[in-house]
Amino acid sequence: MFQTPPLGLHEIRSRIASCLGRKDLASCALVSRDWNDSFTPPLYNSVILSRNGPSMESIEKNKHLIQSLRIQRSAYKKLSLTSSQGRVISSIMDKSIIVTLDLNGNSIEPNEAQMLSESLKTNSTLTTLDLRNNSIKDDGARTLSEALKVNSTLTTLDLYGNSIGESGAESLSEALKINFVLTTLNLGNNSIGPYGAQSLSEALKTSLTLTTLNLNGNTIGDDGTKALSETLQTNRTLTILDLYGNSIGDNGAEALSEALKINSVLTTLDLGNNSIGPHGAQSLSKALKTNPTLTTLYLSYNLIGTNGAQALSEALKSNKTLTSLNLCNSSIGHNGAQALSEALKTNDMLTTLNLCDNKIGDNGVQALSEALMTNRTLTTLNLSFNLISHDGAQALSEALKINSTLTTLDLGCSSIGPNGTQALSEALKINSTLITLELYGSSIGDNGAHVLSDSLKTNMTLAALNLGYNSIESKGAQALFEALKANTALTTLDLHDNSIGDNGVQALSDALKVNWVLTTLNLRRNSIGPIGAQALSEALKTNSTLTTLDLYGNPTGLTGAEAIHQALQTTECNIKF
Repeated sequence: MFQTPPLGLHEIRSRIASCLGRKDLASCALVSRDWNDSFTPPLYNSVILSRNGPSMESIEKNKHLIQSLRIQRSAYKKLSLTSSQGRVISSIMDKSIIVTLDLNGNSIEPNEAQMLSESLKTNSTLTTLDLRNNSIKDDGARTLSEALKVNSTLTTLDLYGNSIGESGAESLSEALKINFVLTTLNLGNNSIGPYGAQSLSEALKTSLTLTTLNLNGNTIGDDGTKALSETLQTNRTLTILDLYGNSIGDNGAEALSEALKINSVLTTLDLGNNSIGPHGAQSLSKALKTNPTLTTLYLSYNLIGTNGAQALSEALKSNKTLTSLNLCNSSIGHNGAQALSEALKTNDMLTTLNLCDNKIGDNGVQALSEALMTNRTLTTLNLSFNLISHDGAQALSEALKINSTLTTLDLGCSSIGPNGTQALSEALKINSTLITLELYGSSIGDNGAHVLSDSLKTNMTLAALNLGYNSIESKGAQALFEALKANTALTTLDLHDNSIGDNGVQALSDALKVNWVLTTLNLRRNSIGPIGAQALSEALKTNSTLTTLDLYGNPTGLTGAEAIHQALQTTECNIKF
């Protein structure tokens, strides 16, 4: 047999370093020069520069090790009055190997953007630059554009919220015509307007690399949309286009529809929060009948109404590519839901359907439930904010007893109450596929918590349960926590904004001593006092699986806070309070 050669000391230290946190790495790096060589590189691989973070001197000294750097605005407060943000950034980038640079919210203005641009002209490592929420404006966009004309490595540029305007968009468009590296560009919330969209459209006619373009919140209107639509008929690279919140009406939707009949590349189109009505939805539906590539369509916060939903349902009967459809807050009503239900009986592609806030009521839910009994592809269904009562929950529960594909169901902010919860609980005793159930704000109370606890004792698949805002008090909480002693599947439990109190938490503490599955627990604003906090602290001394515990907004008092602080010394759990 061949004997494995022993590892060298440097390799042993490197392997140990890969398992350590920042504090331990820093301590080990101080032991000796050899240890410093092994433990310093991972310490500086990814760095956040802030007021309380590493010093500028240490960053400058070790910049040859930094691959990912995030600079927070507070970091500049440590600098001398003569040091500008632009000079700091340029100095760090000079002769560095930084691949990702995050300057989100740094108050960078045109002058600083110009210094950064000069660095980009010679930099050969940076691939991702995040300049969100700064103030580079059109002048800054113009200097960045000059850099993009010669830079050969940057693939992702995020300029969201920089007020670049139509002039800035025009400058960037000129750069895109000759840049053959950039693949992702975010220009959201930049006031580029119709003219800016037209400039970008011209650039897209020749761009061979851009695959993702975000123009949300730019008020490009129908005119800007028409220009983009014309380009989409010939563009062969763009796969994701975000036009959320752009004052697009039926005319713009119609123009996009014509493009979708020809385009064979686009996979994701976000038209949420526009002014698309039934006619626009009907135009898009015609395109969906022949388009061969679109997989995700967002039409949330539009006014498509029942007629628009009916048109879309007809398209879904023949469409073979769409997997995700978002119609949240689109005024489809119960008739629209019924039409979509008919499509779900034959559609074998759609996996995600969001119908939140559409006033579909029990009638709409009953129709959808009937479809779920035969549908074999839908995995995620959002029915929150839909005026659903216990009758609708009853219908869904019958479907869940038969359906074997749905994994996520959102019934948040409904009125199912204890009776509806009882029905769902019975379904959970049989269903073996549902993983996530959202019942926040559903008026289930202690009685609903009791019946759910019965199903949790035997259900082996539900991993996430949200029961926030449900008027659950100590008795309901005690029943749920008793179930946790036997449950071996639930990893996330959200009970925020209830009133479980100290008695409920004491029951939880008993459960945590034997439950080895739960990793995330939200107990925000639950009237937990010092006694409850102390009980939790004791449980955390032995529980080794809970990683996130949220206790924010509870009157734990000084005694309770001290108990939690002591628990933090012995547990890896991230506790918020």
